[in-house]
Amino acid sequence: MITITIADSQYLTRRGLKQVLTQRQGYRVVAEPTTEEELLKHLQTSPPDVLILDYNQPRHFSPATISKVKECAPQTAVLVITADDDKERIFGVIQSGVNCFLTKECDEAEILDAIQAAKSRSKFFCGKVLDFILEKSFTSPEENSPDTPLTPREKEIVVLTAQGLIAKEIAAQLNLSTHTVYTHKKRIMKKLKLKSPVQLVMYALENRMIEVPGG
Repeated sequence: MITITIADSQYLTRRGLKQVLTQRQGYRVVAEPTTEEELLKHLQTSPPDVLILDYNQPRHFSPATISKVKECAPQTAVLVITADDDKERIFGVIQSGVNCFLTKECDEAEILDAIQAAKSRSKFFCGKVLDFILEKSFTSPEENSPDTPLTPREKEIVVLTAQGLIAKEIAAQLNLSTHTVYTHKKRIMKKLKLKSPVQLVMYALENRMIEVPGG
C-alpha cells in the first residue's frame, strides 16, 4: 500500500486526484493539506510514502516548500504535479532535487506511473517537462556539437533501435522502464540532431554500430 498526501490549494485538483487513486488498489490518500503550514505539520506526525505537490500556488505553496519538505520528511518522495509553464522555474525546481515532475495536462496512466517511480526513488518526467530539460541542457555550443559523445547506455539503445526493437522490447532487454527508454531516445535524438528513426538507423550504420544487412 502506497500512502499519499495531496498538497494543492485547488479543490477540484485534490478531488480529481483522489478519485483516480481511490479507484485503484494499492493507493491510499492520507491527507489533503491546502497550505504549507498544514503540510509541514502533517509531515511531522504522519509522513506518507509520496507527496503530490503543486509548488506554484502563491500564499499556499512555493518552490521553497520543497526544501522544507525534504528537511522535515526526508523519507517522503516528492511528485510535483503543476500547471506552471515557466521554463526557468521548472528547471530550478528539478535542480533542487525533484525527480518526478508532471504537468496538469498529464493523463491517469502517467500519474500512476509517476507515483510508482517516486516510491522507488526513480526519475519520471512527462514529455513536456522532458522537452524543457533537453532544451536547457543542450543550449551551449559545446553541448550542441555533433561530436557530443553518447553514453554507453545511449549506445546500447541506438544499437537495439537500429536492430528494429521497439521501446517495450528494449526496456525488457535492458531491464529498464519503457518510459526510461523513451527518455533516453529523446536525449539521443537531441544530441545527434536527428529528426527520425530512419536517421538514427543511418547514424548507427555510418558509425559501424551495426552491420550493413547482407554486407
